[in-house]
Amino acid sequence: MTAHRGDSGRFPENTLPAFEGGIDVGADWIELDILRSKDGTLVVIHDRTTQRVGDKDLDVADSSYEVLRTVDVATDFRRRMGKSIEECPAQRIPTLENVLRLVMKQNRTRVSIQPKMDCVGEAIQMIKRLKAERWVGFNDGNLKYMAEVKSLAPQIPVFWDRGENTNIDEDIRIAKQHGFEGLVLHHNAVTPEKSQKVKAAGLEIGAWTVNDQPTMETLLGMGVQRIYTDHPSLLLTLKEEL
Repeated sequence: MTAHRGDSGRFPENTLPAFEGGIDVGADWIELDILRSKDGTLVVIHDRTTQRVGDKDLDVADSSYEVLRTVDVATDFRRRMGKSIEECPAQRIPTLENVLRLVMKQNRTRVSIQPKMDCVGEAIQMIKRLKAERWVGFNDGNLKYMAEVKSLAPQIPVFWDRGENTNIDEDIRIAKQHGFEGLVLHHNAVTPEKSQKVKAAGLEIGAWTVNDQPTMETLLGMGVQRIYTDHPSLLLTLKEEL
């Protein structure tokens, strides 16, 4: 089970409280997104600008990390959840190194890194410098980025994201060719037949991103092993009941 952008149903996405929340509830993985700032810092944020989540609209790649740290990336969450600043304090964009160091303090939860630009080489370099290999994996739909992970660090698992209408046989062939560990399908695309095919090929079957209980139950019933969700505690409760 993968906590999508951390425990993002309870905390602002891609922030340290969200990642701490994912670890605290016992998620197998926390997922995050990375971009490179103007000064070369790998920062944890999904969009190429801060507009959706923050109180300022900055272009991540055109801003230094010092400037990016002035954005309160809890702004959107606070507004959507109707919370006060006391209930949901300001949050700053973490660096990938911040999150890796957090995850490395424990032994259960690992972090799945989703590169949102061409920065795989730098991420792998950092992972090796911190000796964080056993705590990390990568996931994304970009085949070039995911193949680069395997060429630079073959021992790091890769979960290749696929959309609603891709050819499952072709996806399996390509995943096997590159040595990927799993396929993560759009949840609408998962069927019992596809789940069986993927597992028969020796790959893990996953689904993204699922936030309602009936869909979670359906996917668990089809044997899906890796479900991405904003509500990890709900999914964990359902898994325990099965």
